[in-house]
Amino acid sequence: MTAYPAARPRRLRRTPALRRLVADVHVRPSDLVLPVFVKEGICDPQPIASMPGVVQHTRDSLKKAAHEAAEAGVGGLILFGIPTVKDARGSGADDPDGIVQLALQDVVAEVGDDLVVMTDLCLDEYTDHGHCGILLPDGDVDNDATLERYASAAVAQARAGSQVVAPSGMMDGQVRAIREALDGEGFSQIPILAYSAKYASAYYGPFRDAAECAPQFGDRAGYQQDGARSADEGVREALLDVAEGADAVMVKPAGAYLDVVRAVADAVEVPVAAYQVSGEYAMVEAAAAQGWIDRERIILEQLTAIRRAGAGMVLTYWATEAAGWVR
Repeated sequence: MTAYPAARPRRLRRTPALRRLVADVHVRPSDLVLPVFVKEGICDPQPIASMPGVVQHTRDSLKKAAHEAAEAGVGGLILFGIPTVKDARGSGADDPDGIVQLALQDVVAEVGDDLVVMTDLCLDEYTDHGHCGILLPDGDVDNDATLERYASAAVAQARAGSQVVAPSGMMDGQVRAIREALDGEGFSQIPILAYSAKYASAYYGPFRDAAECAPQFGDRAGYQQDGARSADEGVREALLDVAEGADAVMVKPAGAYLDVVRAVADAVEVPVAAYQVSGEYAMVEAAAAQGWIDRERIILEQLTAIRRAGAGMVLTYWATEAAGWVR
């Protein structure tokens, strides 16, 4: 009997066409979600210094960006609002005439069902103290009072046309409170994408410039997850959210937490998203500007790694641009 040599995987790597043929991890435009910022009271888009290429949109420029994303085949976009007036209870979050509610109506009218229009659901962009909820006298966040605000904001967003609400505040019981509020107001068809495993991360710095939501004192480590805990805790948070009614779950940030993405994807039976956050974006753009890296290759490599780890959806500031590369 003839003995054959062991298989040589390199044979299937020899040419670009062979590599494409046998690839089993793919990034598609429809896998990508574009985060966008819309600011009240500005006449022109405002560049964000720490995130080159990203802007705070006007309502008009946001419509253009949404149209471009839809044309590129991007799967969805998620809105973050920046009001001109902030207060201790984050009143703009559920104001029918607040910037996110008005921008939602604009975007849905512009793109319809060509992509999924999502809304971040938190209070930090709307509070004058920059924390994600109502504060107690000692400065801690009042979990249950905050749930009432989240529920009200969810209903306001649904009325304005949000197709998915995405609570990001990491309050205990937030998914259940939002689900009950939506169902009670006749919005049982609106899905919840829960920021389930959201870590207290240094990667968020540029986002806080973009959303103008840096805490005025302290930090958010008391309610966001600790990166020194194992992936098991992220899985537990995701399972709790699913039990409360989440239709999809998210891990944030993505790149430094791919082990959590994998563990969550293995544990849940709902779609899993990962957020490639502002710091991840800023570092690549800064290195590319110096000529130190191949920008397009490294962006695609990172997106592929996130998909390989198990994320079905990737929130990325490169969504529209990357969609053009992978079509």
